[in-house]
Amino acid sequence: MVNMGLVIFFQVLYISLVTGQIGVIKPLVSDCVPNIPGALCINQYASVMPYPFFRNISNGTSNPPFPSTFVPNDPSFAKVEDAEFLIFDFQRGLEILGPEPSYEFVFEVSEAVHEAPVYVASENKLFLSQLAPPPGFLPQLVVDLDVDPPKLSEYLSNPPVYAPNGGTFHNGLIYWGASGGNDSIGGIEQRVGIQTLDPASNRTTTLLNNYFGYYFNTIDDLFVHPNGDIWFTDPPTPAEYSWFNALTDTAPQLPAATYRFRPSTGSVHIIETSLEQPNGIALAPDLCTVYISDTGAETGSISPSLPSQGSKFNSTGARYVYAFTLSPDATYITSKRAFYLSQDYAPDGLKVAANGYVVAATGMGVDVLDPQGTLLLRVQTNYTVQNFAWTGEELSTLWLVGQGGISKVEWALRGQVLS
Repeated sequence: MVNMGLVIFFQVLYISLVTGQIGVIKPLVSDCVPNIPGALCINQYASVMPYPFFRNISNGTSNPPFPSTFVPNDPSFAKVEDAEFLIFDFQRGLEILGPEPSYEFVFEVSEAVHEAPVYVASENKLFLSQLAPPPGFLPQLVVDLDVDPPKLSEYLSNPPVYAPNGGTFHNGLIYWGASGGNDSIGGIEQRVGIQTLDPASNRTTTLLNNYFGYYFNTIDDLFVHPNGDIWFTDPPTPAEYSWFNALTDTAPQLPAATYRFRPSTGSVHIIETSLEQPNGIALAPDLCTVYISDTGAETGSISPSLPSQGSKFNSTGARYVYAFTLSPDATYITSKRAFYLSQDYAPDGLKVAANGYVVAATGMGVDVLDPQGTLLLRVQTNYTVQNFAWTGEELSTLWLVGQGGISKVEWALRGQVLS
């Protein structure tokens, strides 16, 4: 027989323990002052939550986001899920957003990975790619920003570029890290490599397609240094790409690495080999720091004897951003230091704003970090964001692209001028 008096005693004891917990942030979440529609302020980073609380770990294919954290004893936390902007550092977060920020979901697209967004100011167009699943989609996509509302259409270069995964703009050209490898796509053979597109003539040129005869695995992301050198990452097993989704017809042949390629001589130099899955790569505007993300939490079999097997996500795996010091002659990096542990999924696309803030695509949104790796602000989306690019005369509009959606943010954080 249940002793109801004992049950009531423990219920009262539990409630008193919860309500009496020392150090709890109350409330965890509040409206910001001044009030900004769609924005919430996370007080003290929600660093002390009331018991009980729990955030589920990965189920193997996705990572439950921060808003899914179970916090039954603070009703304010339930508001986090519907916010567009989460501000962690109040002063700097409000400065990033500016007086009239906005978030808009612009295009619904397929659940394929969408990547490599590059803004061409002379045409006021945003070029991007559609990868997989399913494989075999050859055209790129382009958003015409000269019309209102913007128009999304397919775009086919000459010759076509299969599956750009990373992209940037330099000296009037789009630089793409093409992650597809196939012996007959579009009637031609193409291997993973670096290609340029002249948007004025629609002509593409292959700059690199092998490392001493080996195929690259998945040229994932890149930047072009002002001296013309191209820095790029080449992981063997990132999720959604190349071998795991049949974008290539050959299994990985090279170890995970980051490279520097000098087009003027054709030489390729190994730069970094310690990361499990080097992914996003970006250069600070002062040319002193290189950032590289590691998405080792995404992994799978790369056995050549097996067909592409897909990949799994493990939240205890590597999902970091690292910072490195660039040498004075811009030929190597030193002083590897941990910079950020992604609070949602794994850091994919990576760029540095004009003021030195680092922006990372992390799961269903993007995180904005200061040069010390402090999370200042998060933009939340209803789809997984792979990458992003700044557009507009002031470079203050950020377009986000990913699985199922293309959206844009109007704010005060400006991108670097890529010329």
